[in-house]
Amino acid sequence: MEAVWFILLAWVLATYVVLDGFDFGVGILHLFVAKTDAERKQVLASIGPVWDGNEVWLLVAGGTMFFAFPKLLAVALSGFYLPIMIVLWLILFRALGIELRHQMHDSLWVQFWDACFFLASLLLAIFFGAALGNVVRGVPLTAEGTFFEPLWTNFLLGPETGILDWYTILVALTALSALSHHGALWLNAKTQGAVQQRAHRAAGYLFPWVLLTASLTTLASFWAAPNVATSFHEHPWGMIFSATALGSLLSTLIFRKKDRDMSAFIASAIYLYSMIALAAVGIYPYVLPARNPALGLRVDQAASQMFGLKVGLYWWVPGMLLAIGYFIFIYSRMPKRFSIKGED
Repeated sequence: MEAVWFILLAWVLATYVVLDGFDFGVGILHLFVAKTDAERKQVLASIGPVWDGNEVWLLVAGGTMFFAFPKLLAVALSGFYLPIMIVLWLILFRALGIELRHQMHDSLWVQFWDACFFLASLLLAIFFGAALGNVVRGVPLTAEGTFFEPLWTNFLLGPETGILDWYTILVALTALSALSHHGALWLNAKTQGAVQQRAHRAAGYLFPWVLLTASLTTLASFWAAPNVATSFHEHPWGMIFSATALGSLLSTLIFRKKDRDMSAFIASAIYLYSMIALAAVGIYPYVLPARNPALGLRVDQAASQMFGLKVGLYWWVPGMLLAIGYFIFIYSRMPKRFSIKGED
């Protein structure tokens, strides 16, 4: 039952990355693919009906963690207190950038909130990537089950690591390139005119960076994370996700060149799901690996009582089916493409 909830939590987190990830990518790219105020309204219109709903999946992940792995939530919130507070402020300013830019028709006002939307989206992609890198690499857990990491130390791997080191920065760059590419494919599939053409070119520029950073991160993980090699040795079937990730990433290139724009975006979503699945297999049976593998927080140590996990499943699954049905309804009601004339 603990393994079932581990899989469900990984799926929820991956769904958040896929859905809110293209919002991040749109925010990162919107200053470059949209040159006029009308074009930026067109870009914002493409995520307008869904961006705040996409963020709900982060709350779902937090709620699932609170219910299924309360000890993980307690340890992670205390150990990652500083970056979590930074992320909360970035989420706030990203939302304000979207909602407040149209409240006053003043160029300085609009430019300020456009810059907030861009910078918050950029830093969120970097911080979430670094957070994933910290989990895969392992944190400096003590025998008491606590840890604290400063923002950085000497950027080297060792017993006393910081939030940022060369490995977590590499993972952060991987996330930045992947989510920027994901956002470019969304704009390529959902907009028209000059914005769509620039997004198409941006996806082409970003593709080799996605391939390069993902390859380097995968290789570095086996060296930087003490548990990854052992986990894949015990679960060799997990390498299926590696093949799926490579195949789906190459598919984004093929579909984009054939102007099958939505297929390219879906392939990018499968790529992100596969990469999160790879990370999940790499850390299992831990929910929070430690730099000293003997001190890592295992799934069975962090989980709630068995009876609660079983009963909760009967409520969680119907709830998720309702949420999925709602999201399918909302996305199916969106226009196939957003034009400048129709942004209102």
